[in-house]
Amino acid sequence: MSIIVGRKREIEELRSIYQRRQAQLVAVYGRRRVGKTYLVRELFKEHFAFYHTGVSPLELKDGNLLEAQLKAFNSSLIRYGAKVEARPKDWMEAFDRLSTLLSTQDNDQRQVVFIDEMPWMDTPRSGFITAFEHFWNGWGAGQENLMLIVCGSATSWIQDNLINSYGGLYARLNAEIRLSPFTLQETEQLLQAQGITLSRYDILQLYMAVGGIPMYLSYALPGYSLAQLVDKLYFNRQAKLRDEFERLFYSIFKSPDNYMSVIRLLSKRQDGYSRDDISQKTGIASGKNLTSILRALETSDFIECYKPFENNKRNMLYRLTDPFCLFYLNQVEGQERGEHFWCDNENSPLLNTWRGRAFENACLMHIDQIKAAMGVGGIRSENASWTMRGMDGQQGMQIDLIINRSDRVVNLCEMKFVGTEFEVKKEYEAKLRDRLQWMADHVGRQSNVQMTLVTTYGLKFGIHSGIFQRVVTLDSLFAAQGY
Repeated sequence: MSIIVGRKREIEELRSIYQRRQAQLVAVYGRRRVGKTYLVRELFKEHFAFYHTGVSPLELKDGNLLEAQLKAFNSSLIRYGAKVEARPKDWMEAFDRLSTLLSTQDNDQRQVVFIDEMPWMDTPRSGFITAFEHFWNGWGAGQENLMLIVCGSATSWIQDNLINSYGGLYARLNAEIRLSPFTLQETEQLLQAQGITLSRYDILQLYMAVGGIPMYLSYALPGYSLAQLVDKLYFNRQAKLRDEFERLFYSIFKSPDNYMSVIRLLSKRQDGYSRDDISQKTGIASGKNLTSILRALETSDFIECYKPFENNKRNMLYRLTDPFCLFYLNQVEGQERGEHFWCDNENSPLLNTWRGRAFENACLMHIDQIKAAMGVGGIRSENASWTMRGMDGQQGMQIDLIINRSDRVVNLCEMKFVGTEFEVKKEYEAKLRDRLQWMADHVGRQSNVQMTLVTTYGLKFGIHSGIFQRVVTLDSLFAAQGY
């Protein structure tokens, strides 16, 4: 029997919707491979009155796209009991056949209809949205026992056509459920369910390499070390993720090249780029198209938009946060790597440099856990990073994470990925004191500035270790979100 790892809030919401005695239109969305289909299928597979998945555009590069989608939809209708007929001539006829099928099967029990990868079905000039609006407004919304779940990886399509629709589907959506990648805790639970035994130190590194994407994590097999797993995922001849990057973007976006250009640019700098920088360096005009690209990448959990410390909205920065893309673009694409790259370079400067950046990114994805470990989870805060680039060859200054709390305390967080307790040397303490002084000068006497260390195995006691007033360790990052 299959089990669903995590997703407690989403499961509770979907079950609550199922119990309601009125028509429900529900959108479940999130980036590809995040587990949307699995969640809905495992919850409701015994209750499906109709289930259809749109045909991937990667499979429809040649031929009539509309004809292929209608043919596939017709096959699903027949599979669920519709009489055998030629494919519908258009989507109006297709949805009319669906309403006929559901009417003939209606036994006053809850009817769950699941249309997966709906954005793929909306091919150019197909009239899909108009037909779907007509189906729901003219028939579906009046069926009190109907629960229609639509799903898609193209999150911008879901938002534009369903969530933020100003057309015939305006305010028709009863619920929207966005699935995000797994946290470290959920990643650990999934690996344990697969019979995989790794230390949290190694689970963290696997997370840093593939992210909390259930499908990618499901490729891991019991009995292998971390190094062997990463080699099998990325570097062996039959590596599952070797060609995943382009496949991923081609399956989500209709014109993926610009999206990949933005991602490749953001992979080059840890603190990211401004909108103007992105436009200039990628050649994408800073207009509606760029706005759409950035919004789609953000809602798909590839990037985040953030306000650097002491900055304004006009200077918001965008940074790459997706661990899979970060690892792929820095360690795989364009690189000549052997089949046993990780095993052969386990302790190399190359991988240690990557670990530093990837650990910082993982920490930024678990700020709630960091705050909870500090005992300030219930205190409102603004979280940012800050970088001052050096002038005329001088060294700059960077603060990994600034937690600016409403109780007038500012935590400067340093992230350090090491294999033992972290040791503070004299030179490093001096550097930290410079940062403390810089922040104290900027926030004034009304705030107390404290230095916090986020690291794997804690802080080694020594003459210089007192610079850190708080220490957050690896285990705290594995805590449940919100605790």
